[in-house]
Amino acid sequence: METSRRTVIAAAAAAGLTAATIGTAHAAGGSKPVRELFGKLADGTKIHRWSLANGGTRLKVLSYGGIVQSLEIPDRHGRYRNVSLGFDNIDDYVARTPYFGALIGRYGNRIGKGQFTLDGTSHQLSVNDGVNSLHGGAKGFDKHVWDVEGFTSGSDVGLVLHYTSIDGEMGYPGTLRAKVTYTLTRHGDWRIDYEATTDKATVVNLTSHVYWNLAGEGSGSIYDHELEIAASRYTPVDSGLIPTGELAKVAGTPFDFRRAKTVGRDIRVAHQQLLYGKGIDHNWVLDKGITARPEQVATLRDPSSGRTLTIASNEPGLQFYSGNFLDGTLVGTGGHIYRQGDALCLETQHFPDSPNQPSFPSTVLRPGQTYRTSTVHSFGA
Repeated sequence: METSRRTVIAAAAAAGLTAATIGTAHAAGGSKPVRELFGKLADGTKIHRWSLANGGTRLKVLSYGGIVQSLEIPDRHGRYRNVSLGFDNIDDYVARTPYFGALIGRYGNRIGKGQFTLDGTSHQLSVNDGVNSLHGGAKGFDKHVWDVEGFTSGSDVGLVLHYTSIDGEMGYPGTLRAKVTYTLTRHGDWRIDYEATTDKATVVNLTSHVYWNLAGEGSGSIYDHELEIAASRYTPVDSGLIPTGELAKVAGTPFDFRRAKTVGRDIRVAHQQLLYGKGIDHNWVLDKGITARPEQVATLRDPSSGRTLTIASNEPGLQFYSGNFLDGTLVGTGGHIYRQGDALCLETQHFPDSPNQPSFPSTVLRPGQTYRTSTVHSFGA
């Protein structure tokens, strides 16, 4: 990855762009994070935007929802584009967003009927997706203001985000103290480290909900992007997109991405699972399982620009969502309308509905334990 990044920087320099223009790191590391006012909530709460640049990657993050508002990387010719979907104002994030760029919690993905039983006690969660609970309920972590601090550490720059979810919030037991660290490395990698502790037994499954289009936000469909996922199985769902409990083989199905193929190649095949999701909205069971350190699990490539995204994680699952519910009613940061298939999400995670699926890896967190998981996004061209 370092070699490809150097190649991009050299190409940009040949085109007459300065190091400051292309956002490369200073000799001692990236530039210090910069904070600016982005907007205000209806109650007057100020929302800030933090800007980071390092190793040729530019990242802008909001204190509201820990949202990645923009992520810019160069193409094979050193030309920058924002490759994540989002808005240019806080009002749309509050009123209309389908989780663009957000931190997701307490529980990423769906919990069937918004219910689970833990240690003999039943818990009723906020229901916001039909009869199910999705991404933490009606007011998940994506809809709260996080405390944010910028940092520089050696050649790295980043942000530390904190949020405390009180006992009973959205129906979840225990006061959960969450800490999320965004780091841009000298190679331009974007790393996310999640941590959480609780004072009561609870369930937790944190993730990031960036919508990727490596050709550039607002540029059209991602169906020609090439995707590879290191998974031989996936979790089929029912009509409400809740896993049935089966770990089905991807072989012979539209869900086989063990070798790179275009996202759109099989997306309109008459397969019941695609009908349920109106496209792809499924969890892949990663072959590596849970690992001590992040290992490569997926690679995405846009042939037109040459941009690549490689994802490494220690999580056991990956939710691939093909932007099925973008319906032409949202206008993004670049002034373009977002339509179905204009981006995709690759959410590292434990499996959906794990609290109700004893055979799935556990998402239970108990007092005295610390939830820790990491995901690394590496970019090239």
